[in-house]
Amino acid sequence: MGDSDEGPRSGGRFTLVYSDPPTLDPHLVVDGTSFGIVVELFSGLVSLDDSLQIVPELAESWSVLEGGTVYEFKLRPDITFSNGEPVTAQDFKWSMERAGRPETASAVAETYLGDIVGMNDLINGDAGDVSGIQVIDGRTLRITIDAPKAYFLAKLTYPTAYVLNSENVENGGRSWTDNPVGTGAFTLAEYRIGQRIRLARNDNYWDRPAFLDEVFYNLSGGVSMAMYENDEIDITGVGLADLDRVNDPTEELNRDLVDTPAQFGVQYIGFNVDEAPFDDVKFRQALNLAVDKELISSQVFADLLEPAYGIIPPEFPGYNPDLEGLRFNIDRARQLLAESKYADESNRPRIIVTVPGSGGSPGLDVEVIADMWRRDLGVNVEIQQVEWATYLQDLNRKRLQAWGGVAWQADYPDPQDFIDILFYSETQGNRGNYSNPTVDALVEQARTEQDVSRRIELYREAEAIIVDEAAWLPLWFDTDRKALLKQRVQDYRFTQIAIPKFKDVWVTDAR
Repeated sequence: MGDSDEGPRSGGRFTLVYSDPPTLDPHLVVDGTSFGIVVELFSGLVSLDDSLQIVPELAESWSVLEGGTVYEFKLRPDITFSNGEPVTAQDFKWSMERAGRPETASAVAETYLGDIVGMNDLINGDAGDVSGIQVIDGRTLRITIDAPKAYFLAKLTYPTAYVLNSENVENGGRSWTDNPVGTGAFTLAEYRIGQRIRLARNDNYWDRPAFLDEVFYNLSGGVSMAMYENDEIDITGVGLADLDRVNDPTEELNRDLVDTPAQFGVQYIGFNVDEAPFDDVKFRQALNLAVDKELISSQVFADLLEPAYGIIPPEFPGYNPDLEGLRFNIDRARQLLAESKYADESNRPRIIVTVPGSGGSPGLDVEVIADMWRRDLGVNVEIQQVEWATYLQDLNRKRLQAWGGVAWQADYPDPQDFIDILFYSETQGNRGNYSNPTVDALVEQARTEQDVSRRIELYREAEAIIVDEAAWLPLWFDTDRKALLKQRVQDYRFTQIAIPKFKDVWVTDAR
């Protein structure tokens, strides 16, 4: 919503429906639910703005030296943690090393910090500290990486690189996040599992303090639209069942209707290619070709989702509009199945597709896809639901045979965040164990390629191979959607990537 004539005012509360986050430890974040809260409580050297440009956060400036392998950051003067203690360059060194220590057990330290010289030695238990992170003085931090990489700075916007208060973490033990000391615009006032999370304004924030007194996350469940209409929450998405109603100009809710941009992500069903029957490329290709995404999109989702035939989403750097992908072709699907090692059903192992959930519907699209496989190919799959935190743990430990019900959301605007992190054979994020030497070579070349156009072309070449070999079944790209936002809420931002957003929100009444 736009500014009112009264101008910004402090006070008041913003309320929304949310789910329990699997973690509030920035160095352990692997999911969007946790990310959405952690970015309000903690921060790092740099962040992304509304335009997805890298901007200074706790670092007021930086220099890139030695041909792109050395980054020297100058911290803002007089920045403090939420408890008033000063933040120094040593705090950043301690924090990044803490993220990489084996006892922290971060599933993403290698992914986001592994470019730093010496970090992988720490992660593997072969070093006690990271030689590539140097404290020059209290306000100056120098980071050396293994090669010039255009995307490295963007990686530092992810929570793995956020600064923590060492005394808070060490004295708090396993439950330190019950009372976290951070540098974000908010502090954690209360967390009751399954009930609520309350964030309060951080009065020691380095920039202008937040306007809101409180952000209230309702964790108790319920029907979001009904809660919105009962004035229990300030924002809700608009589902298919309510779309016609809220689009009606005569409806009172129509005045609260806002457009929201498509998220930079892709929904998919993943395959563990080390496990039968997904170790056979023809079997995987058959499953891809047997799914009529256009039919599902139009008949099930009223075209609110765009069928995905690639990995990189539209409008994102590196998106290839000419990528054909594995489009619906049932005759070709049956032919490939017949040519695979698992043509004979008696030779086909039990197939379990794991999705997050707790007993409700596993997702209509997954059910429809499973029915298409059964009806048109004679391939039967079981859909298994597990609780969200367990699902993430099993996924990151590569325990799942096949999985769905999730999307990979971009963390920063670079195709490396999709192609390299998810499909390079040796990355932590390659949860399906996909491996292709040609893809690896293209990714390795793209990492240090300084020509932007050539980098994009390398990622597109790699993407075409990944898609053709059916490492995944890409399902949907997001499209522009509708949401409802109370008239009293001002300057709430809908963003395509998760970034801090509540600092600038204000309300025209302080209920």
